[in-house]
Amino acid sequence: MAWIKAHDLHLSLGGPALLDGADFAVDAGDRVCLVGRNGVGKSSLLRLLAGEPPPDSGRVLIQPGSRVRYLPQEIPAELAGTVRDIVTSGLKTAVSNRVADPVDDTSHEWNGPVRVETTLSQLDLDGDKEFMTLSGGLKRRALLARALVVDPDILLLDEPTNHLDINAIAGLEKLFAEFSGCLIFVTHDRMFADRVATRIFELDRGRLTDWPGNHAEYLRQRELRWQAEAEQFAQFDKKLQAEEEWIRQGIKARRTRNMGRVRSLEKLRETRRLRRERMGSVHMRLEEAEQSGKLVIEADRISYQYDGVPYIDQFSTIIQRGDRVGIIGPNGCGKSTLLNLLLGRLTPLSGRVRLGTRLEVAYFDQLRATLDEEKSVADNVANGRQQVEFGGRSRHIIGYLEEFLFAPDRARMPVKALSGGEPTRLLLARLFLQPANLLVMDEPTNDLDVETLELLEGVVGEFSGTLILVSHDRAFLNNVVTSTLVFEGDGRIEEYIGGYDEWLAQRCLPQTPSIKEKPTEKKKKPVDKNRPRRKNMAEKKELEAIPGRIEALEQEMAALHATLSDPAFYKNAQGQKVNELRQQLHALEHSLALTFQRWEALEAIPD
Repeated sequence: MAWIKAHDLHLSLGGPALLDGADFAVDAGDRVCLVGRNGVGKSSLLRLLAGEPPPDSGRVLIQPGSRVRYLPQEIPAELAGTVRDIVTSGLKTAVSNRVADPVDDTSHEWNGPVRVETTLSQLDLDGDKEFMTLSGGLKRRALLARALVVDPDILLLDEPTNHLDINAIAGLEKLFAEFSGCLIFVTHDRMFADRVATRIFELDRGRLTDWPGNHAEYLRQRELRWQAEAEQFAQFDKKLQAEEEWIRQGIKARRTRNMGRVRSLEKLRETRRLRRERMGSVHMRLEEAEQSGKLVIEADRISYQYDGVPYIDQFSTIIQRGDRVGIIGPNGCGKSTLLNLLLGRLTPLSGRVRLGTRLEVAYFDQLRATLDEEKSVADNVANGRQQVEFGGRSRHIIGYLEEFLFAPDRARMPVKALSGGEPTRLLLARLFLQPANLLVMDEPTNDLDVETLELLEGVVGEFSGTLILVSHDRAFLNNVVTSTLVFEGDGRIEEYIGGYDEWLAQRCLPQTPSIKEKPTEKKKKPVDKNRPRRKNMAEKKELEAIPGRIEALEQEMAALHATLSDPAFYKNAQGQKVNELRQQLHALEHSLALTFQRWEALEAIPD
């Protein structure tokens, strides 16, 4: 028997139907990823399954006696006490279902303390910490521990990876891959969905469709379905247009024998009126500034600490024009601090930072501190003006914001009324108006739906300037960056070529998730992280540019060789100048060797 059965569900919250006759069943062992654009009703469906609002019509049947736990996207503001108190409360907190009374898990009271301590250890949580003092990521883990402590039969999770760092997300993947109950979750993390889900539920224009397999397979099948739907709509519209042209002939259409055709036309019109088009896509383009100097940022043995804790210790790097640098590290390690040091907004305690010439910086702030909550969406972008300049021409602010999916009424609302991914889209709308040749992005992927994430990848991938990116989204890192700076602990930062997967391969160490395995459960076969992959967009672009880079390096070397081979040069040059040119030549030779190595590595990755 299925743990959850839904029949003919209808739900509307004042607008178009979020659920329009949904039917599905979920069994034990199913791990269902619920996908769809922001605003289509994914969170509403999870709340409905948890018993929070009832459907307008239809039924949800949950197996009697089952333990149901629900993790909402938002962190409740009223929770207080230690982490242990929060987790312990999960032993008695149950979610109501529609076929039985709420489950009171008093049967677990006899071993409750043991379960609490086991769960705290499993999720690497300090039970004595005050909940209100925790970071957003640790609060999410504490709430997840509260849901897991009772060993639920049904687990409903809304964005479980939000605010978690990469190690914590990897730990959740391992935990949920071994979950024996029924799991339904919403996530924007594509790699997480690929590694955890066994089924995909897509919610689109009120319809719920069921796709077997992981997220990558769903994306392939979805493209085929969209093509078929577009062809079907085109044929329908062509027929409707022909019938409209016929009816305009007038008297012929009013003959008695043609009234059936007139009635058919009325049905066609009604069908077209009720048809719900796919939600529009965000239209993103970056406003690029003139090219910067070759050197963008040079950090020389910089260090920084706070309250005696070293965040950055003797770190050096050189970022040149066109580099695409990712920054990886656990929550609270100092990633945002490093950004501010590299941009000259913070002064290192030792060492120095040198900025290049002609830099135009666009900075995406993960804390959204630059948004004025009381002002409207439009005023946050245009500062009260009706027109904005983009792409060399003037645009009305409402029209510009519509490209970021802000309808006119939403564009006039105060920012504090926004929800979901809207504040992130607003920041991107404002950021992309600013001409830039250095794009700095601190966690830009939070709360964005997958389609917008993929579009953002494309925009950033086409950016010809320099990119510095902080992200916990492993797929985004793989597809965008060409090198990574990784916080390895104790203020030490190491540099690696490539994105997330390349970092894992190069560091030659096993992954150590911060969420521990259950000691009593048998391990399942781990996900193969060495499976073949294809070139991402950033790697393809890098590969295309390598021959030109090699040619430029060889030309510089030839010029230096010519200078150093000219006897006249030594008559006038000082010894220091000769040494400088020889060092430059040595550096160019080293750079050329590395470029050839990178060329071979990229050629070895399948297209």
